[in-house]
Amino acid sequence: MERSGSTRRTFVAGTAVAGAATALGLDAAVPAAAASHAAAAPAQGQSVVVLGGGVAGLTAAHELAERGFRVTLYERRALGGKARSMDVPESARGGRAPLPAEHGFRFIPGIYHNLPDTMRRIPFPGNPHGVWDNLVAPKEMMFARTGYEDLRLPLPWSGTPQQLTLDALRRALTGVLGTFQRLPAREIAYFADRLVTFLTSCEERRDDQWEATPWWTFTKAGKMSYEYQRILAVGVTRNIVATKAEEASTRTVGSLLEAFVFNALGRGADGPLDRILNAPTNEAWIDPWVAHLRTLGVRFEVGWTLREFGYDGGKVTGAVVEDPGGVRRTVSADHYVCALPVEHARRTWSAAMRAADPQLARCDKLRTDWMTGIQFYLTERPDGVHGHFDCIDSPWSLTAIAQAEHWPHHDFRTDYGDGTVADCLSVDISEWDKPGMLYGKTAKQCTREEVAREVWAQLKASVNDTGKTVLSDGKLHSWFLDPGVSGIGTPDPRNEDELLIHPVGTFHNRPSAGTRIPNFYLAGDYVAVPIDLATMEGANTSGRLAANALLERTGSTAPRCSVAPLYSAPELDLLKRDDRFRYRLGLPNVFDVG
Repeated sequence: MERSGSTRRTFVAGTAVAGAATALGLDAAVPAAAASHAAAAPAQGQSVVVLGGGVAGLTAAHELAERGFRVTLYERRALGGKARSMDVPESARGGRAPLPAEHGFRFIPGIYHNLPDTMRRIPFPGNPHGVWDNLVAPKEMMFARTGYEDLRLPLPWSGTPQQLTLDALRRALTGVLGTFQRLPAREIAYFADRLVTFLTSCEERRDDQWEATPWWTFTKAGKMSYEYQRILAVGVTRNIVATKAEEASTRTVGSLLEAFVFNALGRGADGPLDRILNAPTNEAWIDPWVAHLRTLGVRFEVGWTLREFGYDGGKVTGAVVEDPGGVRRTVSADHYVCALPVEHARRTWSAAMRAADPQLARCDKLRTDWMTGIQFYLTERPDGVHGHFDCIDSPWSLTAIAQAEHWPHHDFRTDYGDGTVADCLSVDISEWDKPGMLYGKTAKQCTREEVAREVWAQLKASVNDTGKTVLSDGKLHSWFLDPGVSGIGTPDPRNEDELLIHPVGTFHNRPSAGTRIPNFYLAGDYVAVPIDLATMEGANTSGRLAANALLERTGSTAPRCSVAPLYSAPELDLLKRDDRFRYRLGLPNVFDVG
């Protein structure tokens, strides 16, 4: 069916709200348990060097400083890492701030618990719950189609947990998927059964069988329609997990979908399915966080690059860093937390360190890929775009959000740029290795200008209806591509900010936060954490686990950092126990009919 005007189907999903209270101010911003950390160990006094100032490093610094450790954090570029926002150079006019840009748009769903807990403990003027109160829920999510009707999913949040039975799950899934045009009913029913199979699988089956099974194989996508493949195989893996459906671990993809299903049913959720910040990330979160950590005594050294660790065969003796002037020196401490992304961190581990702890060597098997943002600045707000949207048919697997609607404290024309920009359309490019629609080249083969024109063309093809133009060239003011990308259009394209991906087997190569080297710890979204996905939640959790490992190693009496697991529905426990029995007998899950 072709598009007709602006006709769209609508499906209303019910969700629930959760929140917790903390008081405003430095002392009250730290919950009672956390406030006792420093009191429990006032004489700790041990020094910690944290290498890397992204979410993982800032979290580790936060938790350790609260517990009385002397923390110095080294960051080579900018605090906040991939989560930070940044200014568009030379874009400010007339006393306004520069146009806001970012590596990629922020997405903080209700399935997160550890990151929101940290956000509640970061004071923000006027907010009783700290920067957590800067989270807002978009009105809807849209699946934008090329040549078909778009699908809008309004996202109300009822606050009431929904009934959870297998029949209720099947009805909910088939109801949502049934709103996608051209998805055959038999394929909808089959996918619902596949998800039920995963939901009732025991942990042993997930860690073994499903970790070794690609999502494409698990969903039988190769035997299904184009719609099934594009929405339920490629759409989930490239746009959300940033990996290929043919190789993505079913354990990782299934766990993510399971968490979102429970979130939609109001089960174990911190808040709505979809949340973003109400201002540029640094303003709403990172800058207040850094300011708070300074009050806790954390010292920051920005512009310093970690080159290697000194190791004497028993412990780390120092971190060799290069200062902003290019001079190398060794910094020493009692403990070291390596909080760099894995592709940068593993370059700094010597052969002797890898021999001392084989999990460091296994990190060489972890893979990263490109998932990078580009922002388009518009002179008019895009009509009808009210939340995240997924360009399902775009060759480069684009997802995006228009930000002005969600930033109530800012008027773009008044606050940013030259006074003519009304909105920022922030776009994530998840596929960099497939040809585009304009030039027939991959994103890596295009120049920066060609990437911008190609993405703009794919966006227009996805959201412009017959008879209604949402995006037009006349509304485009300018664009900004993540500066971490360099050399595209040449034989040597590079990306300073790659993303861990999850092909089969990845789960077994993810390291623990505590290593066999007694004063050396790991933090980063590649570390083994309850949420098996490279996310800000994973990075935050790894910082907590690194702090806990250090506390254990030192015999500290300070309370351990809380680490919330993903929600597990008790109604499914009996079926999982049955599946554990079947798995140990070599039998398939009872719902796995092939």
